[in-house]
Parts: sequence; structure tokens; C-alpha cells
Amino acid sequence: MLPNSERIYHDPLHGAIALSNKDPTEALLIRLIDTPAFQRLRRIRQLGPASLTFHGAESSRFTHSLGVMAIARRAFDRIAASYPQLHPYRPVVLCAALLHDLGHGPFSHTGEEIFGGNHEYWTRRIVQEHGLIRETLDAFQPDLLEQIIQVYLKRHPIPLVWQLVSSQLDCDRLDYLMRDSYFTGASYGKIDLERILMALRYDPVSQQLVVARKGMAAIEHYLIVRYFMYAQVYNHPKNIAASWILEKAMERARKLLQMGQLEADDTVTAWLTEPVGSIRETSLQENLAPPAETHLSLNRYLAADDGVFIYHMQRWQNSSDPVLADLCRRFIDRDLFKALDVTHLSEKEQIVLLQKAHYWLAAAGLDAPYYAGLRISFSRGYTLYQKGIKFQTNKGLEEISNLSPLVRTLTNPYQRVWLIYPREVESELLLAEKERS
Repeated sequence: MLPNSERIYHDPLHGAIALSNKDPTEALLIRLIDTPAFQRLRRIRQLGPASLTFHGAESSRFTHSLGVMAIARRAFDRIAASYPQLHPYRPVVLCAALLHDLGHGPFSHTGEEIFGGNHEYWTRRIVQEHGLIRETLDAFQPDLLEQIIQVYLKRHPIPLVWQLVSSQLDCDRLDYLMRDSYFTGASYGKIDLERILMALRYDPVSQQLVVARKGMAAIEHYLIVRYFMYAQVYNHPKNIAASWILEKAMERARKLLQMGQLEADDTVTAWLTEPVGSIRETSLQENLAPPAETHLSLNRYLAADDGVFIYHMQRWQNSSDPVLADLCRRFIDRDLFKALDVTHLSEKEQIVLLQKAHYWLAAAGLDAPYYAGLRISFSRGYTLYQKGIKFQTNKGLEEISNLSPLVRTLTNPYQRVWLIYPREVESELLLAEKERS
């Protein structure tokens, strides 16, 4: 029996994503998708614990990765049709787009904050050290793996190749804004993908990804959408509160494990007791080396996913430790903490309010540091990250913030400060805030 000539993935955003076994590059993509390391992404939610806030936000890193590849294929094939010299780079663009999130661990970005990992570092390790993935890439083209690493480090000699995967206007951002908007029900997150793709261009002089002047409105809209998605979805106070409970549960579990007072399997024990790696931003030169104190093995890293940790939290609801049991129960049952916006208070006033919360929690018999704290949500706004977004004009290439007053208003970073606390002390806190004002 002949193998199927086509593989189709039905996607709620992009429709039928069809890959042909008759196309060497697309046949390669099929083989990569079928590897255990890529299939693992089915078990990692795109938005971490955000489904506790937006009940539809249960899509996975697997579906997102397929979407990024699908958009990258459309964008690259359209541009390469006008610049045939780009055709040899099709395999690296599509493979880098497909595999860009391989390194995500349990609970996605929230997990990075909790465990100290860096998914970009782990992505590079997986493509280089995972036997089946490396063998598949090497068999297709001897230097393909090297080129993919250049893309992830933003060092590929053709800037367009890495900009399609990681830049201020990349296929990753285009897909996650559309996907996260769709699954959270946030209608203000919709972008005009068709118009954006039609406006993308290649500048043969600088070899950059650029945008035609007619695409200005679509790009402005895209940047506004990103601004609102961070403000209303990614930094939603319930997300912050859910992440707090998850972090504190893992913090307590780690302490109990170190004391020999908790049971966990080898994978969870390793994740809680061995350094996963630093999440600090590094220069490109530093990025060539692993994060400081990365002791977790590759196999142990890949063994972890959302299900592994959720299973343990379900078990730990019956722990003899009342703090861990309560935190796990609250997370599993969505009995979340509250988040009070205290941005308007001075730093001293914020600390005083937190101290009052700790006092009331202690009086209620709760271990205060696990139940209340200050959290900061931060957004950088639009920046010139990785060359920004360049437009073709009669005067040459121009940065969008020089052309658009609207975009200039999005360049200022902003942050909000939240006081996280349980409903047990809500009345006291609200009364204290009312008396202060």
C-alpha cells in the first residue's frame, strides 16, 4: 500500500493545513511533527493556567506551532515567488517556524517564571540533542540544523529568514494573537492577516523583511491588538492570581521535598530540586552557552508536561501539609485569590497594605506569605526589538514609529501593581483602602 501523499491538519483559524509528501520540505515537516518531542506539545497549554480565567483557552503549543508554520509558509512562498534566490531557504524557515516552541515546559510562560527555565535555550538543545529530530534534519540537509540555530540566535546571514520567525512582525506573533483571541473570546484581538501577508516584502539590498506602504493601517491595527491583548488577556488579574497560587504550591512542594515530607515521581522531583536554567535575558554571545546552573537532563526535561504536574497537584490535595493541600485544592477547583490594583499607591503604601493583609491572614490561622503578596504586570509596548518594523517609502526604508503617530503612543512601557490575597481578608482590605482614600 502506498503511503498517503498528503497530511491534513484541520485548524480552526487556518482551515486545512495540508502538507504534501511529494514536496521534500513538507515531507520533512511531517516527519518532524511525528517525533515524540513535537507530539509532547499537545500536552502543554498555550496560555498556561489562563483557562481558569478564559474557559476556552485550552489550545496547545502543538496547535500554535502548526499555525506558525502555516503562516510562515504562506508568507515565505509569496515573497519567494518574486525573489527566486530565496527558494533554498524554504526548509530552514518552515522547520524553524514549526519547531520554535519545542522547548516550552509545563504551563508555558508561567512555568518559566515558576521553575526558572528558558524555552528558547531548551528549544536549541532539543533540536541539537534529540536523536530523532537531529537525525531527521541531518538526513535532509547537512547544514540545516546549523541554519535553524542561526535563526533562533537571529544570526542567519539573510535577516528575512530569522525575521519571519522572531521579530516585531513575525509569524509567531501573528498566530498567537489570532489564536489567543479566538480561544479566549477576546474579539478585540482579531488582526487582518490577509492584508498583512499581502503587504510583506523583501528588500534585496538589506535582505530584510519589510512592509509596503499600503500595509500601514493593517500593521497599526496589529500593534494595537497586541497592546490590548497584553492589557486585557495576558495580564488579566485573574491570570496573575492563578499563577500566584501555582507558584506558591510549587514553592511549598519544593520545601517539603527537601525535608523528605512529600512524595513525587522522579520527573517532578527533578524539576523541583534541580536547576532548570536562568530566565534572564542574555546577549547573543551569552546565548551560545547554556543558562547558569542548568543541571536538568534533556530526557527529564521532556518528560514533564501539564498533565504530570496537574496529576501531582490532585494527589497533593490530600497532603498532610495544610498549606500545600489548600493551595492545590484552590488551583484544581478554581477557588482563586483576588487581585487588587494598587498601582495608584506609593511603594510605601503598597507595603503597608501588604503587611496589614499578612496580619489579618495570620490572625485567621493562615501562613501569610503563601496567601498574599505583591505582583507586577509589565508590558514593554512597541520597541525596536530586532530592527523593528521597516516600511518601504519613496525615501527608502523607514521605521514605523517615525511614520505613525499612533504607533509612537504605543512605545511607552507600562506596569501595574497588584495585591494578591484570598477572600478571607477581602472585607478588611477593602475597608482599609476605603479609609485611606
